Amino acid sequence: MNKNYSVYTVLLFGLLTPFKGFAQQSQKKFSLFTPVPRAQMREMETDRPDVTESPFTVDAGHFQLETDLVRSVREKTETTQTNTILINQMNLKIGITGSTAVQIGFQTYGRQSEKEWDTNEKTITDGHGDLTLRIKQNLIGNDGGNFALALLPYVKLPTSKYEDSRFEGGLIIPMQYKLPGDWTLGFQVEVDRLKDQDEQAMHTEFLQTLTISHAIIKGVDGIAETYYTYDFKAHQFSNYINAAIQMDVARDFKLDAGLNLGLQHTAAKHFFVGASYRL
Repeated sequence: MNKNYSVYTVLLFGLLTPFKGFAQQSQKKFSLFTPVPRAQMREMETDRPDVTESPFTVDAGHFQLETDLVRSVREKTETTQTNTILINQMNLKIGITGSTAVQIGFQTYGRQSEKEWDTNEKTITDGHGDLTLRIKQNLIGNDGGNFALALLPYVKLPTSKYEDSRFEGGLIIPMQYKLPGDWTLGFQVEVDRLKDQDEQAMHTEFLQTLTISHAIIKGVDGIAETYYTYDFKAHQFSNYINAAIQMDVARDFKLDAGLNLGLQHTAAKHFFVGASYRL
C-alpha cells in the first residue's frame, strides 16, 4: 500500500472517530443538538492569532468562526520569490460534545505571485484555496484547572486554485499552563506530512512552539511566541518569532493583528489582521 495513503487513512480515521473516556467534563449532558446554556458557557478561547493552538474546545451546540481577514506571506528559496495575499482564511469550529469539536478550514481567496530568480519570469495565479478538516479532542483541563491538553489531527484536501497542492495531514498536540499573575504559557508539538514547496514530492516536518501572553490593558492581550520547524527530508531548521495583540470587542467577538517573522532568509514572513466570533 502507498505510504502516503496509509498516513492519510490513519489521520482520517482520527478525524471521524471521537476520543472517548479521556477527560472528565462537567458538560457531558450537552451535545450539538442540546446546546450549553449561555450562562454556563466557558470563557471564549481562540486558536489564533499565534501559531500555538488552544487546547480548549467550543462549547457543545455552539459555533465559532475565526479568520484571517487579510494575510500577506512572503517566501524565498534559492530559485524563486513568492508573495501571497490571502483573504478570509477561515476556520469554522463546531462544538459536538463537552470535550470534542469539529473544525472546517477554508481559504476563500488567494493571490500568489511567483518570480524566478534566473529568468525574472513572473507567474500570477488566484482563486479559492484548500479545504482543511480537523477535530479537537480535549483530554484534560477543559472546564478548570491550571493545565489543559488536547489532540488535534487534521487532513488538508487539495482544492486550491491559486497554488499547486496535495493531500496533507498531521497531528497537533497543544498544551496551556496558567501561571501566577494572570500570565498564560502555551506549548505545542506537531508532526506533519507536507508537500515540498517547489515540487509535488512530500516530506515530514516537526514543529514545536512556545508562547506567552498577558493583558496589556483591560481587554487587550499581548502575545509573544517563538517556534521552529524541522524538515526531515532537507535536514533543515527554520526559526520564527511572532508578536500579536488580541482585543475583546464584545463578549463573543475579538479582533487581532500581528506578524510572524522567519529568521532565516528562506523562512516565510507573515503579516495579518483577523477576527473571531462565537455564536
